[in-house]
Amino acid sequence: MTSPSSILSEEEFQCSICLDIFTRPVSTPCGHNFCMECIEGYWDSTAVCQCPLCKETFHRRPVLRVNTFIAGMAEQLKKMSLSPPEERSTQPGEVPCDFCTGRKLRAVKSCLAQLRETEAEVQQKIQDRLKKLEEIRQVVELSRLGAQREAEDSEQVFRALVCSIVRSQAELLELIEEKHRVVARRAEGLIEQLEQEITELEKRRTELEQLSHTEDHIYFLQSLPALRSPSPSKDWADVTVTSDLSLENLRSVVSKLEATLREELNSLHGIELKRIQQCAVDVTLDPNTAHPLLILSEDGKQVRMGNKRQAIPDNPERFNHVVNVLGKENFSSGRHYWEVEVGEKIEWDLGVARESINRKGAITLSHERGYWSLVLRNGDEYWANANPPVLLPLSLKPQKVGVFVDYDGGQVSFYNVEARSHIYTFTDTFTEKLYPYFSPYCNVGFKNTAPLIISPVRHCYIPILL
Repeated sequence: MTSPSSILSEEEFQCSICLDIFTRPVSTPCGHNFCMECIEGYWDSTAVCQCPLCKETFHRRPVLRVNTFIAGMAEQLKKMSLSPPEERSTQPGEVPCDFCTGRKLRAVKSCLAQLRETEAEVQQKIQDRLKKLEEIRQVVELSRLGAQREAEDSEQVFRALVCSIVRSQAELLELIEEKHRVVARRAEGLIEQLEQEITELEKRRTELEQLSHTEDHIYFLQSLPALRSPSPSKDWADVTVTSDLSLENLRSVVSKLEATLREELNSLHGIELKRIQQCAVDVTLDPNTAHPLLILSEDGKQVRMGNKRQAIPDNPERFNHVVNVLGKENFSSGRHYWEVEVGEKIEWDLGVARESINRKGAITLSHERGYWSLVLRNGDEYWANANPPVLLPLSLKPQKVGVFVDYDGGQVSFYNVEARSHIYTFTDTFTEKLYPYFSPYCNVGFKNTAPLIISPVRHCYIPILL
């Protein structure tokens, strides 16, 4: 009868975990065989239940049973190759069993291979962690430089504000003193006049008293008419001196302070915009989302309202009622910035929209419905579509609008690029992909035909962390 060893080699009955002939062999659902204790020990030591050979993952730990056929074959191989030493004693001149020696060598080689593989994995993990460590250190250094720059900028702004406040206070004190001097000069003049009139009146009173005691009747009759005639005195009933200082001077000084503060804020906004421009991304319009009335340029950088609907498929992602279009790019992390030329258009929409927005039928623009947008209506009404909408009293009409998205920070901001000023910022929490959103709006009496243009961002490099 043919022996098992002449049909199958020992390797076919060897556990790939312990590298020994199977003991209580079991089969996994993927078809590989292991010793019962080896595979259970392996699964106990890992968080994921998977096959050590093919890496197939099992959502539930398989119930294992001993494969009796493999167990029987393995037992016969063990009896043939691993007999007790007394049964396999080497006679004088007998050569040691090549089968046993080869088996040990193969086990050693396999262990060495596993050792090298483990060593390589450990080395790779070390390299990965060293790289991550360097990245974190670079971020910390950039943060330090950014904090230093922020401190310098804020110090400059507050120094200017303090100087302005001190200067304004000195000007106000000077105005108050001047006001007081005017009051004092007026009072001095009035006091001088009053004292002069009092002196004259006291003189007349003395003369009248003397006349009342005279015994010369002829002198009395001659002098009385002159003393009774009205003296050239002033009517002081309506003469007043105001002691309260007017608040007009204070209002004037405060107005100057407000103007200075606005200038400093605009300066900060300019610095902020320069930094944000470092996050510029290349945005292109997605024709698959464009309303059939919209006409896109070949490079995907311009969109305008057409005169008739185009015969194009009504894709699920296409707007079919409102004249909107989205960008091809989407954002699910990080910071992103782009600029759009709006020119002299009298109506438009700009912003971002989440991936799950409704694109069919009428649409209400609000952040609750997935839109964070800035709109222009009637030529001079700028609105932020918050809840409720916020009317923005812009003193300067933007010709180019910058849109900034900080996904992780939960912000969508808009800027007047030429004026380098901030327009409005939404704060929210984002859980979906965000897409750039555009609408050139309708042609109102052929006065709104100009396109919206995604323009290149021109900026100077500022080596600081946002």
